[in-house]
Amino acid sequence: MTTIVHLLRHGEVHNPDGILYGRLPGFRLSERGRRQALTVAEAVAGHDITHVVASPLERAQETAAPIAGAHRLDVHTDPRLIEAANDFEGQRVAVGDGALRQPRHWPKLRNPFVPSWGEPYLEIAHRMLGAVHRARAAAEGHEALCVSHQLPIWTLRRFLEAKPLWHDPRRRQCSLASLTSLVFNGEELVDIVYSEPAGATDPKVTGA
Repeated sequence: MTTIVHLLRHGEVHNPDGILYGRLPGFRLSERGRRQALTVAEAVAGHDITHVVASPLERAQETAAPIAGAHRLDVHTDPRLIEAANDFEGQRVAVGDGALRQPRHWPKLRNPFVPSWGEPYLEIAHRMLGAVHRARAAAEGHEALCVSHQLPIWTLRRFLEAKPLWHDPRRRQCSLASLTSLVFNGEELVDIVYSEPAGATDPKVTGA
């Protein structure tokens, strides 16, 4: 029995100050982000989606809404799909800018392999995998769609592909409103398919 779990990264967020907003409340989709969500809804309109679930953050809920609506489904919430915790939340963190220029923050960067400045990659992968299997069970024999965030989706993909979880953020293959689709035969993962129904975005430009 084939079941597909689509991991959808939410659309672009309105963030005029360019901060790392992480799990902070109040960060919603931009106008472009809302268009991206509608584009994905149109792209998956013919899919056999029977279960829609999202991170509790506003941007994920807003991205899920038009897809759930098109399939006459409710949006369920799974806190395990939430953005990664980060000690730099609420600050500017671009290279050469903001918090990274302040020596008091440098000890947080001591171990990028974990990482030392936030939620460990392995914990992210494990909670995401739990959310995926719950969604797979809820949509068994059909398709589920889970709306999450760039780092959690990319971390889970690397975990499933048995790759090191530490990585260069500039090389993540997880554009805004992209789909990372996990194909299961029963409980066994048999394929991972990546697509960009709303087009590609530069991984160096944050919109997470």
